[in-house]
Amino acid sequence: MSVPQEGGGPIESRRQLVEWLADGEKPKADWRIGTEHEKFGFRLKDLAPLPYEGECGVRAMLEGMRRFGWAPVYEGDTIIGLKDGGAAISLEPGGQFELSGAPLRTVHETCAEVNGHLEQVREVASEIGAGFLGLGYAPTWSAPEVPIMPKGRYRIMMRYMPTVGSHGLDMMFRTCTVQTNLDFSSEADMVKKLRVALALQPIATALFANSPFRQGKPNSFLSYRSQIWTDTDNERAGMLPFVFEDGFGYERYVDYALDVPMYFVYRKGAYIDASGQSFRDFLDGRLPALPGEKPTLSDWADHMTTIFPEARLKRFIEMRGADGGPWKKICALSAFWVGLMYDQGALDAAADLIDGWTEGERLALRLAVPTLGLKTPFRNGTMRDLARTAVEVSAAGLRSRAAQDGSGDNEEHFLHTLRQTVETGRTPAEEMLEKFHGPWKGDVRKAFEEYAY
Repeated sequence: MSVPQEGGGPIESRRQLVEWLADGEKPKADWRIGTEHEKFGFRLKDLAPLPYEGECGVRAMLEGMRRFGWAPVYEGDTIIGLKDGGAAISLEPGGQFELSGAPLRTVHETCAEVNGHLEQVREVASEIGAGFLGLGYAPTWSAPEVPIMPKGRYRIMMRYMPTVGSHGLDMMFRTCTVQTNLDFSSEADMVKKLRVALALQPIATALFANSPFRQGKPNSFLSYRSQIWTDTDNERAGMLPFVFEDGFGYERYVDYALDVPMYFVYRKGAYIDASGQSFRDFLDGRLPALPGEKPTLSDWADHMTTIFPEARLKRFIEMRGADGGPWKKICALSAFWVGLMYDQGALDAAADLIDGWTEGERLALRLAVPTLGLKTPFRNGTMRDLARTAVEVSAAGLRSRAAQDGSGDNEEHFLHTLRQTVETGRTPAEEMLEKFHGPWKGDVRKAFEEYAY
């Protein structure tokens, strides 16, 4: 969630940064599931993106959502988000509407949360003449068409992004993702889960590939969102090969994060531009943006939100490889990762699956999947073979968890849509392309009808 973080007081030593990560450890009984998903808002009358102001705008959406008990979050006098208990709604740079879900015990609970949120969104949107779309990349809008949300950190990022990659602004303004956030019990558990998360993230990218259009035409990719991340800012993105090295743990991740260039420092309600500057210098009181001042743990927590690898470690682990998608896919992503991570037998099986994969193989999967999806070759098979195995390992983990809803069903049924994808061998993007070349007759605007929430 892109709002100022609350991490704590002054940092006296590097050791505190290691302890900050370690403080995320939780016993298994306290493990929770957090689901985040972004969606594109658009005007029903012309399919244009929602501006911030106006009767049919983002601000109107935020104000309308307050009827459901959401409390406003402000930057200065500008409403930029909402909070309700452990959940929050925030704005991404181009007005993408994001739910950062509360930490919940089961996929049943997190799916109920998603369903309730989308019902609220639909109610308010229908009153102001808006709709919301679940795709990984805006299918028709050009860059100049997309509005800029009034958040200070985004102005800093807009200036910095073009200096470190060719697709940073595209990432900010025209992509949407779904993420699952999961806990760990110890440093060893974190290491195992982060390695599995990184190695298998291309499987999630393939299963959820859902961004084949750009400005009204096919873009030659199945997950253009994923492709964009290969040249956004490689100092803060990617597959983190050091995670697979012997001895990896909290300290090594802290060293990595310290060397990721900063974006900003938040002080007295305003963002101070520190783009490209060093958090190590900040620790020593030598940050050019704030000479003589040392950071707080809140600054560190903010900095950790500006690091964007395929799986991200904070005080939990974020799975970041999936495109935004339709309603039923949101719950499927949480189920996929919970099944793999929250049952020890399934986690061990997933670790065995990736055992022996080389750095080159992991990177090759990451780079090929945006184009080839489930057809990506791997050793003597394809990504489809890997996906089939991973989905069944996840299913076994969900059965073992035996977390039942009121009808006595476990969480395995949320994987049904992924099993369909594996069985057909066609990603969601390929299904859309078939419609584009068939019943849509080359009109991508049909996506706003069929893929709206």
